[in-house]
Amino acid sequence: MEYFCKVKFKYPRNFWIICVSMLLFMISFNLIIPELNWFITEMDGANHKGLIITLFSISAMISRPFSGKLSDTIGRKKVMIIGIVIGGLVTLLYPLFGIVSIFLFLRFMHGFSAGFAPTGATALITDILPQNKRGVGMGIWGVFFSVGMGIGQALGSPIKNTLGMNSLFFISAISAGLAIIMVMMLKETLPNPVKFKFSLLKVTWKDVLEPSVIPAFIVMTLSAAASGMTLVITPEISGYLGIENKGWFFLFYVISTMLVRLFASGISDVIGRRKTLIIGMSLLTISLTMVAFANSVTLYTASAITFGLATGITSPTLFAWTADLSHPERRGIGSGTLFIGLELGVMIGSASTLLTYQNTFDSVALTLLPIIILSIISVIYLFWHLRYRDSVT
Repeated sequence: MEYFCKVKFKYPRNFWIICVSMLLFMISFNLIIPELNWFITEMDGANHKGLIITLFSISAMISRPFSGKLSDTIGRKKVMIIGIVIGGLVTLLYPLFGIVSIFLFLRFMHGFSAGFAPTGATALITDILPQNKRGVGMGIWGVFFSVGMGIGQALGSPIKNTLGMNSLFFISAISAGLAIIMVMMLKETLPNPVKFKFSLLKVTWKDVLEPSVIPAFIVMTLSAAASGMTLVITPEISGYLGIENKGWFFLFYVISTMLVRLFASGISDVIGRRKTLIIGMSLLTISLTMVAFANSVTLYTASAITFGLATGITSPTLFAWTADLSHPERRGIGSGTLFIGLELGVMIGSASTLLTYQNTFDSVALTLLPIIILSIISVIYLFWHLRYRDSVT
């Protein structure tokens, strides 16, 4: 909490506005997640559960080079607005069709929302934060992300059970609308933004990946696979354990990660990004192992708390490390590169369920095994990078 108190009065109005806007965006996104498995099952699409996250991740990943380039040309604020508008509109379209193929197409379109809004937001936050405060600042920003995720995951099932699925989609869209209002209040931080023209949509490889942030990209990809897996598998585990609220895992995850980001978000500013990531990824490996063998509500809840500790440490550190490594004129592309790693990892994690998950409790441990291995690989990579590679931190 010491770090939080030191900095809370030092950030400009823009910082707090973007924090609130992303909180609302995350509420909108996460409200519907716990019930999408149920929604597609009602359309006789139970065997396509893994595609709910996979298709979303593919389109988000595809959009990153465009959102990164546009963020560095037309401005951070406009890119955020594009993303949130897409999310709100698609959410309103979900209940209008009861066909699996159309639903999956809408999930694909929804991914463009996640491909645009966070990319612009991350670049804008990086513009605001000085290097020696990025760990703390990203941690505070992450608290708003976590609170948004927690509110959405906690309220999604109760709203659906009380008011129905259509009302859940509508409330999600309202939250997106409120996020747009907040973004409209932001002051653009990109110097001399240009007017949009279609030629800006032409991208080359230098617009896709920022080479300087590849180390952070690798760790993000390996760690995000765990998130992709848990988004698909934890609502199922909740059902097997008799927990009515399918967002149970993420509720405790959010509480845990929020506390870590409040009290220890500045640790990477002190001991370095890579050492902090080794701690976080080690905890992630432990938490995934606990999830794999969670045969009681107590162990399942403990695994969620440990998962939150791990994410609360790794996520702001990865964003801070990316900001350290990025050239100021390519921060949009740098953050876009990190988000490509995020979406690639989520896609790997969610898609792997299509191969290993058999819609039974007995198949959960085998489903999680490949992701546990990837987490171990990330720890080994960080030890190697710390010893043999020069880096900013």
